[in-house]
Amino acid sequence: MANAQNSGGPKIVFTEDLPDLNLKNWSVTVVEVSYAPGQSSAAHRHPGITIAYVLEGEIRSKVGDGPEKTYRTGEMFLETPGQLHAVSRNASATEPAKLLAVLLAEKGKQLTTPA
Repeated sequence: MANAQNSGGPKIVFTEDLPDLNLKNWSVTVVEVSYAPGQSSAAHRHPGITIAYVLEGEIRSKVGDGPEKTYRTGEMFLETPGQLHAVSRNASATEPAKLLAVLLAEKGKQLTTPA
C-alpha cells in the first residue's frame, strides 16, 4: 500500500483504535446531518460506534473528555459507545455545514438519545 500512496493512489484520511466489541446482531446506518448557519444539535449519546465525516463547511464538536475542536471538510471524528457528544454545531454563522454519520449499533437500539 505504501507504493500506492506514493503514486497518487489511496491515502489514509483517518485512523483510530476501536473498543473491543462483539458486533453480533449489529447493523450500520448512515445519516446525513445538515446544519444551517449557526445551527446546533442538543447534547446526546449513541449506543454504538459513530464515525463522522465532514462533507461541507466546518463542524464544532466535543466528544467525551476530548477538547472542543473544529473539523473541516474532509476531516473525521469518532464516538465510542455511550460517549457524551456535548457539542455538535455549525462553526459558521454565515455558511451551511454538513456531515455524514456512520452509526454502528445493535439492531433495534435507539440510535441517538438526549444527554
